[in-house]
Amino acid sequence: MKEIIKINLDNEMDLILAHKRCMKIAEMCGMASSFQTRFATAVSEIARCSIAKGKDSLLVLGVNIIKSTQKEIAAIITDSVDLKNCNPEAFIYASKISNDMEYSYSNNQSITRISLPISSPGLLSETKIKSLIDYFKYEPPLSPYDEIRKKNIELIALSEKLTESENKYKQLANTLPILICVINERNNVLLVNESLEKFLLKPLLNFDKKSLHNFVHPDDIDIVLDGWSKAKRNHSVFFGETRIKNSSDYTWHLVSITPNKAEDGTFNNWLVYFVDISAQKMIVETLKDNSELKIIQHELESANSKLLFKNKELEQFAYIASHDLQEPLRKIMIMLSRAGEHLSEDQRKQYYFDRITLAAGRLSNLIADVLNYSRIDNKEKYFEQVDLNNVLLQVQADLSMVIEEKNAIINVNPLPKVLGLDTQLGQLFYNLINNALKFNTAQPTVTISYGDVPKDEHFVANPENYEVISIADNGIGMDNKYSARIFDMFQRLHERDQYGGNGIGLALCRRIIENHNGIINFNSTPDEGTIFWIYLPKNKVSSSAILN
Repeated sequence: MKEIIKINLDNEMDLILAHKRCMKIAEMCGMASSFQTRFATAVSEIARCSIAKGKDSLLVLGVNIIKSTQKEIAAIITDSVDLKNCNPEAFIYASKISNDMEYSYSNNQSITRISLPISSPGLLSETKIKSLIDYFKYEPPLSPYDEIRKKNIELIALSEKLTESENKYKQLANTLPILICVINERNNVLLVNESLEKFLLKPLLNFDKKSLHNFVHPDDIDIVLDGWSKAKRNHSVFFGETRIKNSSDYTWHLVSITPNKAEDGTFNNWLVYFVDISAQKMIVETLKDNSELKIIQHELESANSKLLFKNKELEQFAYIASHDLQEPLRKIMIMLSRAGEHLSEDQRKQYYFDRITLAAGRLSNLIADVLNYSRIDNKEKYFEQVDLNNVLLQVQADLSMVIEEKNAIINVNPLPKVLGLDTQLGQLFYNLINNALKFNTAQPTVTISYGDVPKDEHFVANPENYEVISIADNGIGMDNKYSARIFDMFQRLHERDQYGGNGIGLALCRRIIENHNGIINFNSTPDEGTIFWIYLPKNKVSSSAILN
């Protein structure tokens, strides 16, 4: 046992001194006030018996270290008289309130041992024990007081209620999912609840950087310590957020440091709480993401509205411009025709008459194509059942001269009825078949089929909702690397003197397909031919069903 102090029990003053020092040792070892009173009262009862009946009585107070996690305060009273036999009532009473008392008498010496377990053994280090010894070595003299036994009995009754209250508080502190500790102004940890102990790999003895590193995120330690310094300096409350280690992960906690004011108005310790707020953090982040998403959606909707408005303006401009250009161009072509009647061949060559006439014809075709493109609009409410077989008959009639001139073979399988606009669908098939005839150096063969689905079916979701039509030719073909370009306005893959056109035809096809909530794609191999795939809804479906 580590001896703290010795007291010779000779008179009532020694009895007062024994009681006071028992209370003080228990207090400095972190004992609750109820346990302090019980321990001091039990020792006083035996000390009183020694003073009244004993001889050469001695009280030794100390700390007994059973093991690192088990320590106790001990009071040993020795006497040359059999004290228990002299006053058995005092021993019964002392044994009842202490719960841990041993007595023996042999060889004309009695030994009474009263002990009290220390609730927080980790806090009672070797340095702390040495400070206890030094404290009592320089303790000032105590003044006497009367009726110590009466006061002790009153204190015991009070301590019973206090113990019940403290047990309830301790049980509540241990069952709450809150990490709690009590620290003093010297950064010493006086109390740790069970919830916090589960988070600790080592006992929390001091509230400093080294100790906090065991369970607080390294990036948050300085924030907690800065808050603790301000709370200690200003006697104020600190609130902050920190991450506490839980197994291998860290979870967000709200940390609060609150000064605990004593009855005399001083601040001897502070309560530190760590409350798990990881769920709230997740909710806040989710709401933040949702808010940002709503802002982005609003910006996107605004941009789409502006884009639709600009597209509408552009379409109107293209229509007006192309329409207004037709009349003066028609007059130019009439004047060229009349002027050409009176020119000789040499004069026609001299004035580049044929080139001028050809350029005017291309300009007329270009204006017509732009006008047709601008007229393609969403006429969904006017959609009706269209028999594609009738559409193909009309297209073949319109292209009959080209078909006869090139001796082309047109194979048409029976086609379905779809919901749409017959004029636009006629333009669609006219442009695709005309391209198949135009971009061909052999005898053109065009095959129009229905129902076959391409093997590489990655660009359409739920193809069963669409009528799939293919237009295959044996023309010059093209490299698939141009797939991103051929449906754009004014895109040409060949020189104008090789193949005619303005680069609007396929752009017009895509516009018509989009207007019908469908999709168009192609596969092509240079010098072998091209196959276009057309998807038209069986029953009207949203264009959002299309992935590409």
